[in-house]
Amino acid sequence: MHHHGYAWLGEKKAFDNEALRRPPHPDPPPPAAPDDAAGQRLTARYREVAAEFTVTDLPPLQTAHWLMKPASVVRGTWQEPKEAGAWIGTQLAAVAGRFAAPSERDEARLDHLVTSALERLTWGGDISLGHYLTGTLFHSLAVITCSPNRDSPELRCPLR
Repeated sequence: MHHHGYAWLGEKKAFDNEALRRPPHPDPPPPAAPDDAAGQRLTARYREVAAEFTVTDLPPLQTAHWLMKPASVVRGTWQEPKEAGAWIGTQLAAVAGRFAAPSERDEARLDHLVTSALERLTWGGDISLGHYLTGTLFHSLAVITCSPNRDSPELRCPLR
């Protein structure tokens, strides 16, 4: 068992595009007739999602689905939960001053997040944290337990 870290910082508007944050359905929509505008839009949207989901670094809705993303979006890999927890602490500290809610900047709160994350990683759970930053930005952090993942054991390690 090991852990992969993922980080994303971007416009909240991009984060809100939930269609690109979920894998495409395994069955594509049926072919639309040339005069079926709604069907044509559905087919175009399906193709967009199918093409984008596995290549974008946009955080998936389901935490384990990070494992479906390319290896290039992995920001770190650790054998020990303690190392992954330290990475979470470093990542949070780097953006904490920009959290939109002043209460989220509290050092004791951040320490608690890291301690809680470490505990969860120790038993094979995943971590997903997100914070609104000042302006229109959103920051997402995730650490996924891999080989196998507790929630989705069928997902393969992206680095193999």
